Amino acid sequence: MFSFFNLIRWKNLLMIALVQSLIKFGLLIPFGVNTTLNNLEFFLLIVSTICIAAAGNIINDVYDLETDFINKPEKIVVGKTISEKTAYNLFIILNVLGVGLGFYVSQAIGKSELFSIFVIISALLYVYASYLKQMFLIGNIIVSALVALSIIIVGIFELIPAITSENQGIQLAFFRILLDYALFAFIINLIREITKDIEDFEGDYKSGMHTLPIVIGKEKAAKILFAVSFIPLIAVIYYINKNLYKHPIAVVYYLVFIIAPLIYLCIIIFNAKTKKDFHVISNLLKLVMLFGMLSLLLYTFILLP
Repeated sequence: MFSFFNLIRWKNLLMIALVQSLIKFGLLIPFGVNTTLNNLEFFLLIVSTICIAAAGNIINDVYDLETDFINKPEKIVVGKTISEKTAYNLFIILNVLGVGLGFYVSQAIGKSELFSIFVIISALLYVYASYLKQMFLIGNIIVSALVALSIIIVGIFELIPAITSENQGIQLAFFRILLDYALFAFIINLIREITKDIEDFEGDYKSGMHTLPIVIGKEKAAKILFAVSFIPLIAVIYYINKNLYKHPIAVVYYLVFIIAPLIYLCIIIFNAKTKKDFHVISNLLKLVMLFGMLSLLLYTFILLP
């Protein structure tokens, strides 16, 4: 059972469930925003999302067997504690369950066309693992976009179907907030994907992949990573200056838990040389992502009188 949870990356799935719950119960509900899903339907949306994400993690490990034997042999699950056949079966079961629940939720709110989102996500995760991951930057961008979509999908199901001529302004205002967070998640995850590619250079190279550090070299890739790491830092500072400067609680939170770690990230990326250094950077980026998403709770201080 422990191997199964490691295989599906349970911590990442918990993050998805936490973020989606924060959006509904920490952002939308407290402000009386019109939403579409009842609690059961919203729960099923979360389960659908994490089932498809879990399936994607499994098929990624199946296709990464060769590289993982070199990059992280101590963390291999497929082929050791869980057979490759069992992993494939789990991939199919979780995909069917996730897409099926997505179909149910779409039908429940009378928006059957939204079902296609789950099919597209499922297909992209498979194509990413089997093909796109090996391509120069394309795989990094696709998987980062899917991470961002796990945030936007809440707005697609909760806000857009509930839009009327009377509430259009408030619905779109909150949807724009979700787009801001989705963009933050996209950038942070893209930086992390590049970091992981540098960390996994040896195994990826021997497997014939064409990741950024393999195509241009580790040193140049590290320099690009350093330059790109300033993007979220500048973006967050701009966001604070534009939207939060009148709210000291929010400003202090962003300074301590997001800006300070991002500055530290820039410093350690500049000095990073070893595989261990890039592993530390990858973990720190996950922490920044977590604190960034937890800032959703600050809107009760920002928007409520």
